This record gives sequence, structure tokens and C-alpha cells, in this order.
Amino acid sequence: MPTRVYEFAWPDRVVVGTIGLPGARTFYLQVREGTQIVSIALEKQQSALLAEKIDEILEQLITVEGNPFSVPTSTPIELVDNDQLEAVQEQFRTGAMSLGWDPTTAQVVVEAYPITDVDAEGNDESLDEDGANESEMLLVRMPVGTARAFAKRTREIVGAGRPMCSICGYPMDADGHICTLPEV
Repeated sequence: MPTRVYEFAWPDRVVVGTIGLPGARTFYLQVREGTQIVSIALEKQQSALLAEKIDEILEQLITVEGNPFSVPTSTPIELVDNDQLEAVQEQFRTGAMSLGWDPTTAQVVVEAYPITDVDAEGNDESLDEDGANESEMLLVRMPVGTARAFAKRTREIVGAGRPMCSICGYPMDADGHICTLPEV
């Protein structure tokens, strides 16, 4: 089964952004290198976990004696990216993701794979028009500064959703909110 790999070794831009209003947002991981742009849809929780785990990797690397990878402790100001997403054409909706560290290039490595539909017998039903199986994946390598900026922006994007009700703890909509109190 051939796999189409969208690979970015030194991306010009890698961000998480959203389309839609809080409460109905779609999250995208968007990567650009030159004229190639790839956008994949993520769940909000996937975005938050990705940022958290990238920060964990960077914090662990800082503790390595002498910090040989020059991991910044905060986001380098020149790498802050608050721009909107570029034109979005969704390549796929993310299912599984993996995160790692490549010490040979001093980069954080993110791999994302699409959700696959598997029928009851365990056969993959993602057939193309010729009847052949084809899968996709996104492979992104980020230098440590870019990874730090990516994690910061992602946390901000995730946190920019609907405010939480101080009484019941559920999200509040702009047009009103009725508390659902827990039973005692």
C-alpha cells in the first residue's frame, strides 16, 4: 500500500490555528515550506496534548548537561507567529500522532496519520478510485526555537475558546448559558 508522505524538514511556518467561532471551531495543523502548504484537521484535545508534550521534550533537553542543543527557556520573540492560517485545504483528519526527538538534527519530529475506517473484519476501507489502498502521513521536523514558539501559540489558540462558567464549570456560549449543576 503506497503512502503519500507530506514531509517538511525545515518548514518556513508550522502553526496550529482555527476556523470558526468558539464552540464550533475546527483546529488545523498547518505547515508551509516554500510554496507547499499542508493543512490537517485536529481535535482541540490533540492540539493541547501536542503542545504539552513538545514542552515536556524541550524541558527535558534543557536539563541535559551544558544544554548542547541550545534549547530556549522561553519563546524567541523573532519566532512568534500570530498570523491567521493561510488558505486551508484539508489533506486529512488526524487520527494517530507521534512525537519524537532527532539529536542528529536537533529537531522535534511530529508525525500525523489520518483516521482510518476499518470494517468489522478488520479490512481497511480507504480505497482510492482505482480500488488500491493509499494512505497519507505528515512528517514535520522543527528546530527547538520553532518548536517552543509552536507550543506557545498552540496553548494560546486552545485557550481562546469559550469562557468557562465559574458556577458549573461548563463552557458558556455568547448567546447565553444555563448552568447544569451536579447532583448532590
